[in-house]
Amino acid sequence: MLSLLLIFAGLASQVSAACDRAMLEAATAAYIKAQGAGTADMAALSSTVNYTENDVVMDIKKGVLSQAITIDLSRNLLDTTQCATFTELACATNKHPYVIHTRMLFTDDKITTIQSVVTDDGDWAFNAAGELKWNKEEKWDPIPAAKRDTRAVIQAAGDAYLDSWGDGTVKVPYGTPCTRLEGGSYTSGSNPKTNTCKMPEFPKPFKITNRRYIIDEEMGGVDIFNDFPFIDKTKPNGTPSTNFIRVEGGQIRYIHEVTVCATKNCGR
Repeated sequence: MLSLLLIFAGLASQVSAACDRAMLEAATAAYIKAQGAGTADMAALSSTVNYTENDVVMDIKKGVLSQAITIDLSRNLLDTTQCATFTELACATNKHPYVIHTRMLFTDDKITTIQSVVTDDGDWAFNAAGELKWNKEEKWDPIPAAKRDTRAVIQAAGDAYLDSWGDGTVKVPYGTPCTRLEGGSYTSGSNPKTNTCKMPEFPKPFKITNRRYIIDEEMGGVDIFNDFPFIDKTKPNGTPSTNFIRVEGGQIRYIHEVTVCATKNCGR
């Protein structure tokens, strides 16, 4: 009897450790509303929140959240296991166009960390109008429970994609079709039924480091914040970048990449 009680107690602690999906959903809605209003006034925001933009720690009241921005499209991942969220904001019709990727981490239902990759004119392949056009055509519906991939499968797909940039022998589970939205460039505009996601191998040595994950099994999604080397000569160890990936049936369907250029219009 005692052993059974210990088992049930363990299960209860695991359940209580996970975040409630409704809470995370409300927090992302509050974040989107706050960005639209240009205020960091969110009920769940911790008074000691750690806030960074493009890997630079800053005062949340002086960052992009202080600007009232027109948001044309948003997509979210809710990670109930890690108590974390990811939000993609397409802001093409804003006076100053942006594409913003943001991850939020929670402790005791409070937002304790906000990390954003904020891209605009001069960043890698930036074209907010193109990003919005193609993004709106994609289908990111929730995946039926019986067809959902595990967290491990979803993360492995994302890791394989990033690993393949430095090692062309890595087998990436691309689906057919598979489409990559890189800045505002869409790889399958003329070939919507094929796999156009495959990336060439970069010159060695090449390794994507500082990977940080948000995973949502219901959406089949993973976002990977990372440091992307090579593309900006002034940042040999990597520049802030994220890859937002949709996995269906173990195979990659969509990839969205945004990458910051320390040097305007970087690239090699």
